[in-house]
Parts: sequence; C-alpha cells; structure tokens
Amino acid sequence: MKIVSFDALRTLHLPNVHYIKPENMFGHLDVIREADWVLFPEYWQLNALVHGLKKRIFPSLASYMIGHDKVEMTRTFMTIIPMNHPYTEICANTPYEAERIWDTMPTPFVAKIPRSSMGNGVFLIDNPVQWRDYTEKSPVIYAQEYLPIDRDLRIVWVGNEVVGGYWRLQAEQGFYNNVSQGGKVEVALIPKEALDLVEYVATSLGIDHGGFDVAMVGSIPYLIEFNRIFGNQGVRDLQQSADIGIMKYLTENLPNDFIENQAI
Repeated sequence: MKIVSFDALRTLHLPNVHYIKPENMFGHLDVIREADWVLFPEYWQLNALVHGLKKRIFPSLASYMIGHDKVEMTRTFMTIIPMNHPYTEICANTPYEAERIWDTMPTPFVAKIPRSSMGNGVFLIDNPVQWRDYTEKSPVIYAQEYLPIDRDLRIVWVGNEVVGGYWRLQAEQGFYNNVSQGGKVEVALIPKEALDLVEYVATSLGIDHGGFDVAMVGSIPYLIEFNRIFGNQGVRDLQQSADIGIMKYLTENLPNDFIENQAI
C-alpha cells in the first residue's frame, strides 16, 4: 500500500508513509498519482487532490467540509439531530440582529466566533457589555444555549468506530472544559447514549476522523461540535489507538483492483 502524507506529525508512527510538504505538492505529482491514499492534506489542496487527481483522501471530504466552519457544522447538526444539539441562532452581524438576539436569548448564553478552535473564540455572555464586545469581534452572530454542565466528553472517532474517549473537567476559572484552556482530563466510563450519538452522526455524515465534544445533561447527550484535527493530551495510549485505527481503516477500504493485484 502506497501512502502519501502531508502532515508529518499526524502520521509519525504510521508505517511506510511518504511525507511531502504541502507547499511542495506540485513537485511530486507523480508520487501522489501512484498513491493509494493521501493523508491529512491541507484545506487548500482538496480540489486539486480530490477533483483534479481523483485521489482517495483521509480524513474524508465530508470531515473537511463539515468540520471547516462552525456555522456549517451547526446547520448540519440542526438538520439531523435537532434534539441533541444546543439551541443556536446564526445570523448576520447587524445592529438589528444583535439587538434581537440579546432580547430573545436567555442569559447566560454562549457566543462563538466561527473557525476558531481549542476554546478560543468562545465567550460566556451575561451582560450587554460582554455582548457588545463579542459583536465587535465576530463576522457573524453565533449565539448558543448555555448548558448547565461542569464537564463534557471528548470522544475520538477513527475510520468507522470509536477508538477512545475521556471526560474534560471544567478549568479553575470556570466555563472552559478544553484541556488547552486549563480543563482537566479524567478517564472514566463513557455513557452509551453519547457513544451511540457519535456513531450515528459520524456514519450518517461520512466523517472518518474526528474528536467529538459531547455534553451530558442528565441522560441526554448534546453534541456541541467535532474537530477534524484534535489533540490527545493527557490520555495514555490514545494516540496509539488512533494510529492503529487509521491503518485498519485504510487497509479495509483499499480499492478492489489493489486487493486483486495483491492476491495474484
């Protein structure tokens, strides 16, 4: 199996991978054409690889398209799991819409800046000053129901299965559960309801690599978002499990002509 990777760090422990710097792609087109899989391209490479060279990429095109923007992701979740996603308002950032959202959303509520990650661009809004500061920063308004939780789940999905997960406990300053923002990791039992929700969403949308953030409110799981590229800080062997899952998935999803040639 011939594999090309555009992310040396993400594929460091995968066997027989040919690494190419993304910016050098056009100097290695022959190698890319011969590859059975192309791993972790950058977003700007997708059209050339998928539509130009007709390459099989990992993560999947759906993982990139849905995971690229919180607005598009949220609209997708609102379509397929409306009862398992926090109530969210997305609209143009105009004075009229800003006033309407402030008048209708119960406080506190959460406001986010699209295309942010690791807890950056996420704000807890409880007064008009905070709301004004947010609207001056974000290109669109993204206002979301605040869930009464002090922890959430990170569930790691690779290929077509869950390969691991953990709880993220709230940081000392409150609100943020992200490890990068001071949240603490706790390895404990993951509720079946959360696992079932992630499996349904990932398989329904064709996502094959993602860190899914799920909040439990009582026995009801709420999918907040997923990250196509995610960290596994503080959890022993989780990256190894992800690597094994990637290789298993790539091997099981090779084209039929490759399998037939190997059997000859």
